[in-house]
Amino acid sequence: MEILRQIEYQPAPVAGGYTDRLLKVDLSKKEVAIQELAPDFKDKYIGGRGYALKIIWDGTSRQTRYDSPENILVMASGPLGNEPAFPGTGKFIVGTISPLTDTFIDSNVGGHFGPLLKLAGFDALAVSGISQEEVVIMVDGDQKTITIAAAPVYDKETDEGALAFGQRLLKDLGGGQYSDCLAAVSTGKGAVNTRFGVTHSLYFDRRRQRIRSKQAGRGGTGTVMRAKGLRSIVVRSSLSKVDGNNAVDKKGVREAGRRLKEVISKADPAQLHLSAWGTPVLSEYMDKFHIFPINNYQYGQSPHSARLFAHVFLEKYFTPRIPDGCYYGCNLACAKGAEDVELTRGPRAGRRVGIDGPEYETVGAVACMGIFDPHFVMEYNWYCDEYGLDTISTGVTIGFFMECFQRGYLSVEDTGYELNFGDIAAADRLLHETASGKGFGKIIGQGSARGKQWVAERYAARNNVSKDAVIAELNKFAMEVKGLEFSMYITKESLAQQGGYGFALKGPQHDEAWLIFIDQVYQELPTLEDKAEALKWFPLIRTWFNATGLCKLHWIDVRNPEAANTSEPAKNLPTLAHYTHYLNATTGSQKSLQDMLDDSERLYILQKLINLRQGKGRRESDQPPLRAMGPAFFNEYQFRAEYYDQWLRKNLGDGKLPSSPEGRHKLLIEKRIEAYQRLCDLVYEKKGFTAEGIPRRETVERFGLMDEQAKGLLAEMGQ
Repeated sequence: MEILRQIEYQPAPVAGGYTDRLLKVDLSKKEVAIQELAPDFKDKYIGGRGYALKIIWDGTSRQTRYDSPENILVMASGPLGNEPAFPGTGKFIVGTISPLTDTFIDSNVGGHFGPLLKLAGFDALAVSGISQEEVVIMVDGDQKTITIAAAPVYDKETDEGALAFGQRLLKDLGGGQYSDCLAAVSTGKGAVNTRFGVTHSLYFDRRRQRIRSKQAGRGGTGTVMRAKGLRSIVVRSSLSKVDGNNAVDKKGVREAGRRLKEVISKADPAQLHLSAWGTPVLSEYMDKFHIFPINNYQYGQSPHSARLFAHVFLEKYFTPRIPDGCYYGCNLACAKGAEDVELTRGPRAGRRVGIDGPEYETVGAVACMGIFDPHFVMEYNWYCDEYGLDTISTGVTIGFFMECFQRGYLSVEDTGYELNFGDIAAADRLLHETASGKGFGKIIGQGSARGKQWVAERYAARNNVSKDAVIAELNKFAMEVKGLEFSMYITKESLAQQGGYGFALKGPQHDEAWLIFIDQVYQELPTLEDKAEALKWFPLIRTWFNATGLCKLHWIDVRNPEAANTSEPAKNLPTLAHYTHYLNATTGSQKSLQDMLDDSERLYILQKLINLRQGKGRRESDQPPLRAMGPAFFNEYQFRAEYYDQWLRKNLGDGKLPSSPEGRHKLLIEKRIEAYQRLCDLVYEKKGFTAEGIPRRETVERFGLMDEQAKGLLAEMGQ
């Protein structure tokens, strides 16, 4: 590779989980700079999401868009994100201004990149500018160099593939073989041609003896990467990962890890079986409770759903004897994979490949298109990975357009071919067109929010009706909030999860507030007050995981049996005690759980301020589509009419039920909308916001965030 810029540096040692260094790369100027962070920076912004938020708050403006030179792509781990003695510590954050939402987005991803970046001497990497030629950034802690180089040119197939390019690059840099001292992030051609390209975290798996991939999937982080002319980032460090955080109390770290691993080994086999089945185990639970997103979230259950249950993937595809995990030391090991799977469709038909996944979200995305073929799930998974596409946004956007076709808003004249639910050939064709930016795939690649504008314009002109009236109808079933597509849970019967998606600052992503299980399955949030309290508390603790470099599944999906003896079992406080112990042992702090929540709330408020600045922070931006609140159309009501009638009787009190099914459907929708608005009022009050969802001045001041930018912004908002 042609070296365009290279500097030598001395890697900062890790102490108490931090290096106190930020690596800044300006691709427009081909400049590399190392910034020493002030001692209180980590105390205020923690790491991970916190570092990304602060860097983007300071370095971007209201006018910044995803492809603006001043947009910043931040990759940051946290103080706890590199410790094999504690499970689930390989996580890092990719944060930026999103191509889909035009505001801050971050995605939490596993693998070895975050830990190796820290061992190479940096808490975070911030990339700005736009290169006129495709480049690779290399951070080499062994050679003590940081390099910007022209991206290598291989063959067309390799150059277009996120996986193929990253694999080839890692092998070349490893001297012809893979090494777990090397890791990379990469993107593919789908990130060039869509707004929902992913950033892949690539690492060498010793057990499978191949490069594996995890995805920073949501919001178009890969699209930003390619817009900057950045093809890949590679990090190298041969330093030992054992005690890699150089904890203040190493014995305390090992003790906290031992206790959590013991909980996981005993509780997981008696609960979700994630270690054995992986996250596809959720498919069966979701279907049982009418939460599986079928035909663009119209239905939550199907007689065909069993074809996508976990046992199918375990028996046909997964390699059960290999304990998979995103990083060393994780005994939950839910990151399943398959080997030697033959592709039967698309441009690589006939090839046999290794596949990482599918995760539940990918399975749900295929069900969202009305497809119940497990082999198509595997192929869809692999092609999305190779192209660098978010499986969630791809599937949900296709599902939306399928419903537009179903309801007569689109015709063959618009799409080029029939686009029906359950049509594998059409979905497969559209997948490849989307990645290539060809045909109707160009429209899919813009996402659901922009897609409904396109549909409305064509339909209104063709039928001589108001575009606004068409948009009002499309808003009922375009499954997006703030421009981001829903992740794969039907929320019609869970008011808490409706709020979880509506209030989620980056858009309807379960990463911020996954309450569907505790609300709808366990029914642990019976009152409106309970739901509102959960909608304040759970996003804060989940933000803490994203800031510190940890996976949340060990806490939220493996309930400590001791939690049943607490007043709030849903919070799983006995397990959180292990995390508090781990934090304090690593950093030398003396923080309580409330201290951790306060740290997270500061980050939450900062993210809210960015949303306000970018035009996505008011009450109107927290409103989910009608389908998220109830059966948007009569066919959905009919599917569960008896259930809905019972719900009305329970919630009407002495009120009389309308005699006609159509009347009951209308009343049901009215009641669901009213309930969501009451929830908004209560949640905003608990968060210290106005009725319009704007943080009050005293709320911002309480967390030390009232800088000049915040003052001006709040003054605009009447605060």
